[in-house]
Amino acid sequence: MRVMVIVKATRNSEAGVMPGEKLLADMGGYNEELMKAGVMLDGGGLKPSKFGKRVRFSSGQKSVIDGPFAATQELIAGYWIWRVNSLEEAIELVKRCPEPMPGETSEIEIRPLFEAEDFT
Repeated sequence: MRVMVIVKATRNSEAGVMPGEKLLADMGGYNEELMKAGVMLDGGGLKPSKFGKRVRFSSGQKSVIDGPFAATQELIAGYWIWRVNSLEEAIELVKRCPEPMPGETSEIEIRPLFEAEDFT
């Protein structure tokens, strides 16, 4: 199964505070372990929402909304796409992740992706 592992944004990530050298090294090592294990398919960090846009669809109309966006707890700071055997395996891998936002309370969300067989 494939899952998207979502690193939730925090005040610091939305303010554009870049990770320190230790966190970059720790995350680099973690990502390397995931790649060697054949788990990591993709991943990356996202710039703060002030650089983003949203396109709203409503009753046939489309409008563009400029960032930044409110509700930091609903925003995404980074992601991975993993191939795992189960949701439990993904949970165990996330528990091994270096703390993504040191000094702040942070969350990582795991969401299964739809596969072709889900639609048959």
